[in-house]
Amino acid sequence: MENMQAVNNFVAAYLKKKGFKEAEQLLEDLQNKDSAPIDFHNDPELAKFIHHFSQSEDDVARYQDGYSKLRSWTYSSLDLYKHELLRVLYPVFIHSFMDMVAKGHLQEARTFFNNFREDHELMHSRDLQKLEGVLSQSHLEEMEFARSLRQSKVNIKICQYSYDLLLQYLHKTQSTAMLGVINEHINFQVSSGQPSSISDDAEVVTLIGSCQDTANQINQKEIHWGLLEDSLEERLEKAGGLLSDSEKTEEENKEGDGDETKKRSVESGKQGASTKKLKKEKALNATAKSARPEASTTPAAPRVKAKLPLPLMYIQSTEVEQSILEDLRNRVQLSSVLLPSVSFYTFLNTHNGLNCSSISHDGSLVAGGFSDSSLKVWDMAKLGQQGGSSILQAENDSTSSEHVVGPNGGKRSYTLFQGHSGPVHSATFSPLGDFILSSSADTTIRLWSTKLNANLVCYKGHNYPVWDVQFSPVGHYFASASHDRTARIWSMDRIQPLRIMAGHLSDVDCVQWHANCNYIATGSSDKTVRLWDVQNGECVRIFIGHRSMILSLAMSPDGRYMASGDEDGMIMMWDISSGRCITPLMGHSSCVWTVAFSCEGSLLASGSADCTVKLWDVTTSAKVPRNEEKSGNPNRLRLLKTLATKSTPVYSVQFSRRNLLFAAGALSKNL
Repeated sequence: MENMQAVNNFVAAYLKKKGFKEAEQLLEDLQNKDSAPIDFHNDPELAKFIHHFSQSEDDVARYQDGYSKLRSWTYSSLDLYKHELLRVLYPVFIHSFMDMVAKGHLQEARTFFNNFREDHELMHSRDLQKLEGVLSQSHLEEMEFARSLRQSKVNIKICQYSYDLLLQYLHKTQSTAMLGVINEHINFQVSSGQPSSISDDAEVVTLIGSCQDTANQINQKEIHWGLLEDSLEERLEKAGGLLSDSEKTEEENKEGDGDETKKRSVESGKQGASTKKLKKEKALNATAKSARPEASTTPAAPRVKAKLPLPLMYIQSTEVEQSILEDLRNRVQLSSVLLPSVSFYTFLNTHNGLNCSSISHDGSLVAGGFSDSSLKVWDMAKLGQQGGSSILQAENDSTSSEHVVGPNGGKRSYTLFQGHSGPVHSATFSPLGDFILSSSADTTIRLWSTKLNANLVCYKGHNYPVWDVQFSPVGHYFASASHDRTARIWSMDRIQPLRIMAGHLSDVDCVQWHANCNYIATGSSDKTVRLWDVQNGECVRIFIGHRSMILSLAMSPDGRYMASGDEDGMIMMWDISSGRCITPLMGHSSCVWTVAFSCEGSLLASGSADCTVKLWDVTTSAKVPRNEEKSGNPNRLRLLKTLATKSTPVYSVQFSRRNLLFAAGALSKNL
């Protein structure tokens, strides 16, 4: 009887320690009623519970032993199922670590973390760096990243047989600690049939729970992804379409004579193109004109009203209309069989100082932002007149911005803009090329005039380095992204931001405007992309699926799709209206620093630190997944072409209005 009382006291102490007040009260009531004694020894379930509790003080050993055995079993599994089972290890690892910290076993948790972190360094290095800072129980509550992990579940897609194998192992080994972690923090989506491909790993492990619930709720909001009503390009296209065939032929003949000379002095001079290239472009133009009837079968994007007042100069300028009309008439309609011509600008002698590059819409100006806080702009027409090559020399000198040309005729090939007091991380040209914005680690954004070669405005508002800045498609407005976890919308005529977009859990690394200027997209180190309404500053879409920080964004010309590139080399194509990933584009082996859609939206160009430019067939990528869900084919896209540089990581890619692809990068001797 004394033994029974001791067990009762033991159980009561456990319930009190764990805070199970209702169970403690129930046990006390049973004892007070002096009911028949409970036979703990003959009740197998209760005996198992008591046995489990007797080992509760040895939680650390159970976590370490349980994870070590699960890891060994997973790695020794059949190759057919191994890659699916390996997906379970990372969430079990991080939650076992956090559970040990939560129970106060800090030293043992640190040892556990260091022993097994190497298994996950390749795919989750940034997450592990954050978790490495968890040194006490309070950190689990104070750190947003750790708190979001503990409040959410990981969603893992797995085939039925892999799921059965895992459950069989857990029950056979009685790994209660591992079973508890899996039950609490992992949600399995079990599918019939064969295991999914290894190439699908990027999209089969996603975060659910409070984060996903929030995303699902936000993604229900209505958005209007169409193009602006009565936009400039729409009016010009209609005006161009009103010309008769004879008038078009006459104009093309006139332009054929005038344009060849003009292109040599302007575009070809700017881009250093040869006569052979001009002939090739002429042939492409001819092919494109014959292909235009096919392109017209694509359904037109809906029209929406602008939420921002549009700049009057952009709407009313006759020169702008004539320039854009000329570009539209000479635009090459690209497709999977008609790829763009590419003009690549290589920066030399940068001494690893180039942080960013930008190219104006017509390719006439190329800008580079440097670690020495300078911004340099090259005029391609002047380079052509000097008879030099189109290779950009970027000597690290300290000449002041007034002395663009040396006194003894020693001409410098670029214009130097100085004003920032920290490294320049981003630069962007206005649609007409008359202004350029630069953002810096000094927390400021500066507006420069390319005609006056002077700094016009310094915009202050961010509290930390500004990683990216982008002009809107209509000019006048621009958006910035910062280390302070916010994005901001500005106008050229005001020194304070118009809107502040807050919601990301980490740095906002890149920003991009929607085609209709009513939304901006932001990519963050928290591995999500968000879409924001510029009118009220609300988040209207959250795109979840990346497994590393997002470095680049691009919007399709019709505003229907968005592409995002991350640190792991993955590009994801998103449907903006639904917030879902259409298809992952896999091919790059390093960071995707830049992505851009062609003018008609049929191709996507991407530039990476792996020294390649890749061209993707967007039309195929957007249509295939529905059919492939039935066939199970993992190859979800067409990689049309890979253009490799000798040793030049690609910093920026951009299509001109005529669908010529510009790209830029700095020659790296370290590769």
